[in-house]
Parts: sequence; C-alpha cells; structure tokens
Amino acid sequence: MPKDTSIKSVLIIGSGPIVIGQACEFDYAGSQSARSIREEGIEVILINSNPATIMTDPSMADHIYLKPLTTKSIIEILKAHPQIDAVLPTMGGQTALNLCLEADEKGIWQDFGVRMIGVDVNAINITEDREQFKQLLKKIGVPSAPAEICTSYLRGKEIAQEFGFPLVIRPSFTLGGTGAAIVYKKEDFDELLTRGLEASPIHEVLIDKALMGWKEYELELLRDKNDNVVIICSIENMDPMGIHTGDSITVAPAMTLSDPTFQRMRDYAILMMRSIGNFAGGCNVQFAVSPDEKEDIVAIEINPRVSRSSALASKATGYPIAKIATKLALGYNLDELQNQITKSTSALFEPTLDYVIVKIPRWNFDKFEGADRTLGLQMKSVGEVMGIGRSFQEALHKATQSLEIKRNGLGADGKGYTNYEQIIEKLTFASWDRVFVIYDAIAMGIPLSRIHEITKIDMWFLKQYEELYTLEKEISTYKVDTLPKELLLEAKQKGFADRQIAHMVGCLESQVHALRMTMNVNRIFKLVDTCAAEFKAKTPYYYSTFEAEIEKADGTRYVDNESIVTDKKKIIVLGSGPNRIGQGIEFDYSCVHGVLAAQECGYETIMINCNPETVSTDFDTADKLYFEPVFWEHIYDIIQHEKPEGVIVQLGGQTALKLAEKLSKYGIKIIGTSFDALDLAEDRGRFSELLTELEIPFPQFGIAETADEASALADVLDFPLLIRPSYVLGGQGMKIVINKQELEEHVVNLLKTIPGNKLLLDHYLDGAIEAEADAICDGENVYIIGIMEHIEPCGVHSGDSNATLPPFNLGEFVMQQIKDHTKKIALGLRTVGLINIQFAIKDDIVYIIEANPRASRTVPFIAKAYGEPYVNYATKVMLGHNKVTDFKFNPQLKGYAIKQPVFSFSKFHNVNKALGPEMKSTGESILFIDDLKDDQFYELYSRRKMYLSK
Repeated sequence: MPKDTSIKSVLIIGSGPIVIGQACEFDYAGSQSARSIREEGIEVILINSNPATIMTDPSMADHIYLKPLTTKSIIEILKAHPQIDAVLPTMGGQTALNLCLEADEKGIWQDFGVRMIGVDVNAINITEDREQFKQLLKKIGVPSAPAEICTSYLRGKEIAQEFGFPLVIRPSFTLGGTGAAIVYKKEDFDELLTRGLEASPIHEVLIDKALMGWKEYELELLRDKNDNVVIICSIENMDPMGIHTGDSITVAPAMTLSDPTFQRMRDYAILMMRSIGNFAGGCNVQFAVSPDEKEDIVAIEINPRVSRSSALASKATGYPIAKIATKLALGYNLDELQNQITKSTSALFEPTLDYVIVKIPRWNFDKFEGADRTLGLQMKSVGEVMGIGRSFQEALHKATQSLEIKRNGLGADGKGYTNYEQIIEKLTFASWDRVFVIYDAIAMGIPLSRIHEITKIDMWFLKQYEELYTLEKEISTYKVDTLPKELLLEAKQKGFADRQIAHMVGCLESQVHALRMTMNVNRIFKLVDTCAAEFKAKTPYYYSTFEAEIEKADGTRYVDNESIVTDKKKIIVLGSGPNRIGQGIEFDYSCVHGVLAAQECGYETIMINCNPETVSTDFDTADKLYFEPVFWEHIYDIIQHEKPEGVIVQLGGQTALKLAEKLSKYGIKIIGTSFDALDLAEDRGRFSELLTELEIPFPQFGIAETADEASALADVLDFPLLIRPSYVLGGQGMKIVINKQELEEHVVNLLKTIPGNKLLLDHYLDGAIEAEADAICDGENVYIIGIMEHIEPCGVHSGDSNATLPPFNLGEFVMQQIKDHTKKIALGLRTVGLINIQFAIKDDIVYIIEANPRASRTVPFIAKAYGEPYVNYATKVMLGHNKVTDFKFNPQLKGYAIKQPVFSFSKFHNVNKALGPEMKSTGESILFIDDLKDDQFYELYSRRKMYLSK
C-alpha cells in the first residue's frame, strides 16, 4: 500500500538541547526524517530549541521554529499553520515523546485535527509505564525479571524485604537512566528509593531483582502497517547487566549469542513490537540473557522511537533507520521502499555484516569535580566513537584510537596501569577506562578466569584481549629491522597502530610506516554495503583494513581495494571526533556546511570522522565518507590514497586543529588559515607580541612551567590570577586563584595531569564584562558576523555564559574598539576563513582574552539568529573561490537572541555546580526576546553573578 495521500503537512518535534542521555543522534534522526518527508512533496514544519544542529537549518524544513519545547509553543505553531495534518514525535528522543503525550492529554492534537504518526499513544504509555509493560509481557508470554511497581516509600520497603538485595530501582518516564540505581545493601536503599521517586514525573518506580552478571543485548527493529517486521541489527553489550547501555562498550553484530537463542530473541522482539500498539516505525528492544548454558532470555524494555542505538545501528549497517522509519510512518510498506545503499534491493531485507563494529563511550568526568566515576544504571557519558574492522580486535583498536584521550590503542604505549590493587578495584567497580584496564590486567598476569569472575565479561571477549597481548609480547622480541612481514601484517590486521608497534620494537613511528611501505603492508579500504557484497553498493562509505596479498595465476600479486580514486579535484574535511564538553554538535554543523559549500565549488568532498551520532557521518552527506579515527596514521593513509588539493581543519574544533602541525610538516596543504597563523594564536608569547605591535591591550600575563616559576610570576602579576594550560579546549584545567597556596596546589595538579604543558597566568580582570565576536576574513577584507555580550561576568567560561546577540549595554565607544580590534587581529593573523575573538571590558577599555582562527561554538547560533549561511560563505573564502566582498550580507533579527547553556548536573550527585573558567555545559538552547523588558532576560541578568567560582 503506497503512502497516505491525505498527509500534506507534518510537524516534527526535535529533542532540544544536548544533555547526557540525549545527544546529537537525534539531530541525525531529525535531519534524515525531514529530508525523507520532503522527498515525498510533503511540507515539513519543525520545532527544536537547539541552534547548534543541522536539523534546525533553514534548508532542512519549510518552516523552522527555534522555540522552547512546550505545549504553549506547539499551540502557537498549530495556530500559525492550520494545514498541519500529522505530528511525528519519534525523532526527538524522550523529550519529543513526553511533549507529544502532554499535548495529547491536554487535547491539543484533537482540537487542531492533528494525528500522531510513527507511534501511537498506547505504545508510549505501555512502554513507559513500568506496571503496564510488566502486565503486557506476562500476557504475551515474554519472560521478565521479578519486579513490583512502587509509588510510595512504604511500599518500596515491603518490596525490598520480599526480593532481597541487590535490587534495581527504575523510575518511570525518564531518559538516560535518570534516577535509576542498583542497591547492593540495605543502608543505601532509603536514599536511592527517594531519589528514584523524585526523578519520575509521576513519582513511580519499578523495583526489580537485579540480574547482575547477565549478558545484555539490543535489537533494532522496523515495522510497517502490514505488520512486516525486519531486524536491522543485533548489538551485544560487552559489559554485563548493571551498566547503562549508553555507557557500555557495545559490539555489532552480537558475538557470543548461540543461533537458537538469537532466534528466540528475534521472536520475542517481534511479538513485543506487534503487541504494543498499531503503528509503523522503528523500535529498540533490550534483553538480558543468563550467562549459563541455558541462555534464559528476559525482556528489559522497549522504546517505540529511534534511539541512540538506532543511530549506531544505522552507521553500523549502512541502513538509514530514521529515513525508512519516516517513510513507514507516512504509510509506505517495507517492500515498496528501496535499500538506500544498493539502490537495487528493497528495504524489506535484513542487513548482513561482513565486518565488526565496536562502540566505546566518551566521558568527561574531569569537568565534574567530586563526581562518582563508577558506572551504573544512570548514563554518564557525553559522546561515543565507533570503530569498523574486519575483526573484533581491529574494530576495538580503532575505537580506542578514536577516543582522543592520549592513548594510541590498547597497551603498547607505556601508559597502562601497573598497580595490582588499582587494577582490581577498577575492574570491580566498573571504571570509564576499563576497556584499557582489562588489557593491563592480562599484561600483569591476572588469569582470565579471575577477570571474568570480577567483571562477568564473556570469556570470548577476554580471550580476544589475551591474543592481542600475546602478539605484543612476540613483536617486542624483535627490532625494527628484524620484524618479519607476517607479524607486522598480523599486528596491523588486529588494529595495532604504527605508534604502538614502534613502542614494541623501540623505534620511531615514521620508521614503522616506512617499513610498511617497503613490505607493501598497506591500508586498503572496504565498502559498508549492508549486504556483505551480495549486491553492488552505490554509496561510497568506507572503512580501512589490511589484507594479505592475493596471487593470480599469472604470478601478479594484489590486494582488493574497493575505494576507487577519481580524477576530480578533491577536498578532505576533518571531523571533530566524539562529542565532549567544549566540543559538541556545533562542529558537526560546521563540517556538514563545509562539505556542502565545497561541493558547490565543484570539489569532490571527502569526510573523515568516527562519531556515529552525527550528520557528517551520514552515508550521503559527503561524496565519500571514510568512517575512520581522526588519528594521524589513518588520515595520512587516506590522504596518500586520495591525493586531495588540501585538507580543511578549521571546522572540526580542536580535534582537527591539533593535526594541522603534522599536515604542515608533511607538506599537505591546509585549506584556509595556515598552520603558522593557527600556531601564532595558540602561542601566548607570539600572540602577545602581535597584540603589542597592533597596539591592542591585553591583560598582563606570564608563562610558567613549574610551581616555582608560577609563584615568582604571581608577585609581578598580582592576584586574582587566571591559570590555564596551552592547547586545550573548553577551558580544561582553567581556574581563578586568589592566593599563593591555591596557586601552588592548582599548578602542581595541572602539571601532573598534563605533563610538560606551558601554563599561562593572566591577571584576572575582576568584575569585567565579557564579549566575543565572530568574523570571516579573506586575508584582505573582514566581515564581522556577530558580536555577543555575555550576561555573566568575565571568569565564567564563554560556553557556560548566556550570550546576547547583539550586545545589550555596550556603548558606541566600546563597540568601536571591539570592531577595530577584531579587524586588526583577523588581518594580523592572516586569517582565511573564520575567527572567534574573546574580549574583557573594564573601565571602557577592551582587552583581548584570546583569538581562535577557526569555527567556534557560537557560529551556528549567529547563523540561526540572523538567518544567514555563514559557514558556507567562510568555506568558499577558505577555498579561494570567493572574496568576503562577493557576498551580500543581510542579517535579519528582530530584538535579541540569547544563547543559553544547558547543564547535566542531575547525572552527578554531590558535584560542584559553581561555574568558572572551565566549561561544564553539555548543550545549549536559543531564546528570542523582543526587548530587554522581557521577564526571562530580567531573570537571567539578576542571577548573573551568583555562580562564579574562584
């Protein structure tokens, strides 16, 4: 049955600002969904309050509302667009589902004649209300853990008495495991039960018997209205039950599941999906499996929407779940739709993988001082990476190389733990770095049986680790000039980096690379094709691997490289890697726009990134996608293969920028601002010389490399002092100190965590106003795209401040200084492309805090506020295709736009919530106000100094 022709206009609800538990995977889903609907000639109206997303880009929908996600906003939109027939709430995470339910309860959809598609109210209620869900499972004969619903403190005590410990407390209607906890002992029960009841909007929790040590699996399903169901992907959590799946290391396809158990699991999942309501769309189902030979299955939960895992499954299989789920919601059946990758088979097929993917989460505990770093039922990670390889070992190594935590992979980098007690503790209380600790435990000689007993991680995974360590030991017995080709090839096939092999044989990384070239052990590229090469794939989506040479009958030898290089002129865009505090979705926005602009200039575009949640890693964003770590060795091999005109580094945040020096050293052209200019902005000594030359004031500062030097500087500079390390992002390690004791303590700590770093000590301008400007420069002309004033005083990180566009109380004299300084610095740094400059204003003098010649966090916000494609213009300038003077700038903004930070402190109890120079926010929303009399502005302004921590 073809699409429902009565649908002419659809409202999509987005997920709002990024918080822990709900990140940019919903930007990816929403963007795909909007495109999917518009392909059908149907109008799209979209609401989302997050300015940093591609989803809220003017090109994505017919009408976009950057408004708070409330029923008040929904009513305003429905009044303005009476033509809306349907609402799609499944693309915006839990936020969109909850808002949709609230609007339904208030009768809003009924009043405006709007119907819900992609899910029905019953499905949401049954899956979110723990009691209803439990009863449903019982009715359809799907096993579940012994559990009881509890709505009061007293009832909770009775249940605990009946079940015994350990227990799991799960609040109803929450996201990312908010309020969920495992209770191991009686003494903790009261506090954790109260927390759970408070976290649930309906003050209800499910208390169930903890299935500690059971294995955890997820299935991603799609269903059409004819009840056809396909299982897109099976995902196995390497970590057993007890760790939130968003914090688990996950593997696809499932590795340790027997076929009969997998078939039973499929049957249960299909039964569950068919019984929760009458709707067409996507679903995510989670199961626990007993770790014995019986392999008992227990259903944990089902989410009737696209999820974090469906973004992962889409990237793992190449099957665009959100896109197809949207078509199903519009009335299509699976057999009527085309497989988007092969373009020749139907969507009613289950992808087959001839490779393995490993996802590892990325945490930011350093931003949450005092946070409990052990992992449990409440999600704590801020992002994730995915590695694709021909084996589990290769994919695992690639994922660890993608994390950007100064590790080169598992082991072989001299950074492992060597203390027995510390290793045992980190394994016992699941730590964020356990993926490395397992390797360290094996290297120390702790038996696999003991590691399994502590962690309950399946022996199959532990044996894979052991093989890696055995190989490392064997290679370590050779020198670089005696290493046999077979061993080198095996190490590369198992994912070891050149740096790691160099560590094993005691030489330089470049020597290993040279050895690989002479031995012809070269990286080749394979297609992600959804069907294990049974059909030809039409979309160029690649991962790298190593293969032994094949010998033909005529004696020639070759390896099968599936990435065909064209003779077109090419540009590589480096992505920003995993999301983290200080570098989030706004850089994905910039990368995507950079790719599109380069295509408009006639280039073949190549994207390199390893973040499965993003639009930049969608299979049809760039002309070619390499799903690879943003890690030197991988990038260099791709550059050698593709031979591009140059590489764009200024759109991928600090991740891409950090590689500029290497690219420059190897003679690879950096598109836009040169490495020397990028380095000049980062090097405080050189930068202050430039400012002095340009006669631009900056706070007095000095550079120290030891605690003694810092102490001597303090006498000259005077307290308060702002201390910050060089080359870091998001204010990492920044702090304001007010006396020598604090100074010494902080300097010693910093040098311990970032050894060899140069520390900058600035005299802190107490009580100053902070402002920032973004501009585009072509080396001759400068156009300032926006000047923002922060509501919070100088000293709160710019990413944590409420930024107002345009400024609300800077006089003409100050504004003129900001404009003059911006133009002088942009030209002085020989900027080609984007630049962001931060200012401190005291006694009407504008001082420079820092300049970043790259895309900044605020660029998408300014672009959305003014309705102009600034990244597109900046990329064309970087490519030398246009001058700044070629563009007709016409910013449109009535009143003011405020970029409001959003925090995820609720995930961390007992954490210091005070704001300071180190960034802590996980996302942002945009607020439009007509004038400064607005109550919301008044409230923000009155609280501005409350949070400053020194």
